[in-house]
Amino acid sequence: MSLKDFYRLIKVLGYPLAYHHFEEGRVLSPPYLLYWVSGSENKGADNMAYHKQEEVLLEVYTKIKNLDLEGQVEALLDTHRIYFDKVETYLTTEKLYQVTYHITL
Repeated sequence: MSLKDFYRLIKVLGYPLAYHHFEEGRVLSPPYLLYWVSGSENKGADNMAYHKQEEVLLEVYTKIKNLDLEGQVEALLDTHRIYFDKVETYLTTEKLYQVTYHITL
Protein backbone atom coordinates (compact mmCIF):
# COMPACT_ATOMS: atom_id res chain seq x y z
CA MET A 1 0.00 0.00 0.00
CA SER A 2 1.35 3.42 -0.91
CA LEU A 3 1.30 6.39 1.44
CA LYS A 4 -1.27 8.04 -0.85
CA ASP A 5 -3.52 4.97 -0.54
CA PHE A 6 -3.06 5.00 3.23
CA TYR A 7 -4.14 8.65 3.35
CA ARG A 8 -7.29 7.87 1.35
CA LEU A 9 -8.06 4.95 3.64
CA ILE A 10 -7.72 6.94 6.89
CA LYS A 11 -9.59 9.93 5.41
CA VAL A 12 -12.69 7.68 5.21
CA LEU A 13 -13.01 7.97 9.01
CA GLY A 14 -14.18 11.57 8.53
CA TYR A 15 -11.93 13.27 11.10
CA PRO A 16 -9.50 16.12 10.34
CA LEU A 17 -6.31 14.51 8.99
CA ALA A 18 -2.93 15.97 8.04
CA TYR A 19 0.57 14.81 7.25
CA HIS A 20 2.83 15.50 10.27
CA HIS A 21 1.11 18.73 11.38
CA PHE A 22 -1.64 21.17 10.50
CA GLU A 23 -0.82 24.62 9.16
CA GLU A 24 0.61 27.02 11.70
CA GLY A 25 -2.12 29.08 13.32
CA ARG A 26 -4.88 26.62 12.50
CA VAL A 27 -6.67 25.71 15.72
CA LEU A 28 -8.51 22.39 15.71
CA SER A 29 -10.84 20.96 18.26
CA PRO A 30 -10.09 17.27 18.91
CA PRO A 31 -10.50 14.61 17.79
CA TYR A 32 -8.07 14.84 14.90
CA LEU A 33 -5.44 12.59 13.31
CA LEU A 34 -1.89 13.03 12.07
CA TYR A 35 0.20 10.59 10.07
CA TRP A 36 3.82 10.70 8.99
CA VAL A 37 6.72 8.54 7.86
CA SER A 38 9.19 8.01 10.69
CA GLY A 39 11.66 5.87 8.73
CA SER A 40 12.01 2.90 6.44
CA GLU A 41 12.49 -0.84 6.82
CA ASN A 42 13.90 -1.76 3.42
CA LYS A 43 15.25 -5.19 2.51
CA GLY A 44 18.05 -5.27 0.02
CA ALA A 45 20.90 -7.06 -1.68
CA ASP A 46 23.46 -6.23 -4.34
CA ASN A 47 23.38 -2.56 -3.34
CA MET A 48 19.66 -2.25 -4.08
CA ALA A 49 16.53 -1.96 -1.98
CA TYR A 50 14.46 -4.84 -3.32
CA HIS A 51 11.58 -4.64 -0.86
CA LYS A 52 10.81 -1.10 0.29
CA GLN A 53 8.71 -0.49 3.39
CA GLU A 54 7.85 2.74 5.17
CA GLU A 55 7.35 3.01 8.91
CA VAL A 56 4.27 5.17 9.40
CA LEU A 57 2.95 6.68 12.61
CA LEU A 58 -0.77 7.40 12.84
CA GLU A 59 -1.52 9.63 15.82
CA VAL A 60 -5.03 10.07 17.22
CA TYR A 61 -5.63 13.07 19.49
CA THR A 62 -8.68 13.33 21.78
CA LYS A 63 -9.76 15.38 24.80
CA ILE A 64 -11.06 12.29 26.60
CA LYS A 65 -10.25 8.61 26.25
CA ASN A 66 -12.23 7.70 23.13
CA LEU A 67 -12.64 3.94 22.80
CA ASP A 68 -15.15 4.34 19.97
CA LEU A 69 -12.68 6.25 17.79
CA GLU A 70 -9.88 3.82 18.61
CA GLY A 71 -12.23 0.98 17.68
CA GLN A 72 -13.02 2.66 14.35
CA VAL A 73 -9.33 3.09 13.54
CA GLU A 74 -8.47 -0.47 14.53
CA ALA A 75 -11.43 -1.97 12.66
CA LEU A 76 -10.40 -0.08 9.52
CA LEU A 77 -6.80 -1.28 9.83
CA ASP A 78 -7.94 -4.86 10.53
CA THR A 79 -10.37 -4.85 7.60
CA HIS A 80 -7.51 -3.90 5.27
CA ARG A 81 -5.15 -6.37 6.94
CA ILE A 82 -2.77 -3.69 8.14
CA TYR A 83 -0.77 -4.85 11.16
CA PHE A 84 -0.21 -2.29 13.92
CA ASP A 85 1.19 -1.81 17.38
CA LYS A 86 0.00 1.07 19.51
CA VAL A 87 1.09 3.14 22.46
CA GLU A 88 -0.86 5.73 24.44
CA THR A 89 0.19 8.77 26.39
CA TYR A 90 -1.39 11.84 27.96
CA LEU A 91 0.07 15.17 26.86
CA THR A 92 -0.14 17.24 30.01
CA THR A 93 0.65 20.62 28.44
CA GLU A 94 -2.00 20.18 25.71
CA LYS A 95 -4.42 18.26 27.96
CA LEU A 96 -4.89 15.68 25.20
CA TYR A 97 -4.71 11.92 24.89
CA GLN A 98 -2.44 10.70 22.12
CA VAL A 99 -2.75 7.17 20.77
CA THR A 100 0.01 6.34 18.29
CA TYR A 101 -0.32 3.43 15.87
CA HIS A 102 2.97 2.06 14.52
CA ILE A 103 2.39 0.69 11.02
CA THR A 104 4.67 -0.66 8.30
CA LEU A 105 3.51 -0.11 4.73
